[in-house]
Amino acid sequence: MAANPQTALSGLARALIQNGRLTEADALSCSPTANGSTNAFLLEVCQRGLMNPREIARFAADTFGYPLLDINAVDRSALPRDAIDRKLMNRHQVVALGKRQNRLTLAVADPSNMRVLDEIRFQTGLQLDLIIVEVDKLGKLAETLSESAQQTLQDLTGEDFDMDLLQQDGPADQPADDSSEVDDAPVVKFIQKILIDAINEGASDVHFEPYEKYYRIRVRTDGILREIAQPPLVLKEKIAARIKVISRLDISEKRVPQDGRMKLVLSKNKAIDFRVSSLPTLHGEKIVMRILDPSSAMLGVDALGYEPEQKKALLDAVERPYGMILVTGPTGSGKTVSLYTCLNLLNKAGVNISTAEDPAEINLPGINQVNVNEKAGLTFAASLRAFLRQDPDVIMVGEIRDLETAEISVKAAQTGHLVLSTLHTNDAPSTLERLKNMGVAPFNIASSVIMITAQRLARRLCTCKKPIDIPIEALLQAGFHEDDLDGSWQPYGPVGCDRCKGSGYKGRVGIYQVMPVSEEIAHIIMTNGNSMDIAAQAEREGVKDLRKSGLLKVRQGVTSLEEVLASTNE
Repeated sequence: MAANPQTALSGLARALIQNGRLTEADALSCSPTANGSTNAFLLEVCQRGLMNPREIARFAADTFGYPLLDINAVDRSALPRDAIDRKLMNRHQVVALGKRQNRLTLAVADPSNMRVLDEIRFQTGLQLDLIIVEVDKLGKLAETLSESAQQTLQDLTGEDFDMDLLQQDGPADQPADDSSEVDDAPVVKFIQKILIDAINEGASDVHFEPYEKYYRIRVRTDGILREIAQPPLVLKEKIAARIKVISRLDISEKRVPQDGRMKLVLSKNKAIDFRVSSLPTLHGEKIVMRILDPSSAMLGVDALGYEPEQKKALLDAVERPYGMILVTGPTGSGKTVSLYTCLNLLNKAGVNISTAEDPAEINLPGINQVNVNEKAGLTFAASLRAFLRQDPDVIMVGEIRDLETAEISVKAAQTGHLVLSTLHTNDAPSTLERLKNMGVAPFNIASSVIMITAQRLARRLCTCKKPIDIPIEALLQAGFHEDDLDGSWQPYGPVGCDRCKGSGYKGRVGIYQVMPVSEEIAHIIMTNGNSMDIAAQAEREGVKDLRKSGLLKVRQGVTSLEEVLASTNE
């Protein structure tokens, strides 16, 4: 028995024949049965002049009972482009108009093609609410939306951008996920462009942030976050997936935070490491990448902003054969760079240096670096015990968090080792009181700690700075003495130019309180004096507190009074 030729036609095509709009011969000659695309059939009908797109859309709406929409009246920027996969949208010429709870509003030209609708239901997991749109307008919109992501990336990255810079930071024999490598090439290219621009700008972090209706990328430069791009929302999954693949993270796990590393190879002699952190948020995974530039640890002590007497006190302490040097300050105040700078001064062929960090941010050749892993039992305290059996000369502990770590560090400093570490305290005098509160005996503190450095970072004025007038009352209130206001110096303020991108600031400078532990301060510790007593004695010994060190930077024209007040808020 011969098959009915109409079975090759969709429900819409058969309805057109039954209503006399098309002859069966015309319909069969227009039908591309190979791929079952009724949009191609409808376009062929229109091209032959048998019907126009508006007539077909009206007929489909009336016959199947769906609303008719003029797609030109829709705000294209508000369409949920991530609701349907780009390939699926382009292949079937359908467009998502809106998504609410478990329902998706879908623009179609032929509501009778159940194969296409079932595939979209399966891919999205949503129920469909159909709206009829003219086939020619729908096709153009689908192509525009599917191409916009790739075109946007081309516009953002440019045509002369090199590839093959990103590398996985892990064992060479570990297999990488090469799926969709060709399709994701523009995404990888875009990520590389973002990271290279961030490095050239001197940024410390890059944030990839998904939200309900947009996706943005921000960089932190000189401590300030600034938006640099808003790629299409549809790319959020691809960007997160490619970063996770390169960082050796589990791309199938999106419910818990993950940490990894990756590397950007700029030349044979230059590579930048990134510490990568993923965080599940309400609208997708937020990725933050910390830029770990080894050159920042090679700047040398002169580039950090120490005053001459502060630099001399620090170098004297670093050259001591044993004792403890503590660097204090809030997160992001440059403690790690200061510690690495000291380690570089000590990193010589005859010196054995071991560090315990969480995690090791910058790889330093010649130094034995250990990543602590609390889940595996490799804590700071456990690392310190192991170090003491490794014949060390210098030990660096990333942070003293508990009494056990503090006591082992103190004992190491008392038994012929130089120990460097950090604490989260506001200033140098309060650090000694913090150790006492942790349970370290005053005698052990006084006999082991040889120096404490508190620090902050203030933005450095750009070369476009200009002299400004500040009322004498404001200068006195900030901490200047009347003797300082002798007219021999001029305060400066920010202006803004192309070099600093209009901010008025370029780079950052350290503000320090360098306090050697003298015999008098050690006596105050042993007699249970408080941080106020220690601060008073340090001032008598000529130690500048953070505010006074910052005001000196204002006198030198390095930074503005506003920056000093913000970074040394008392």
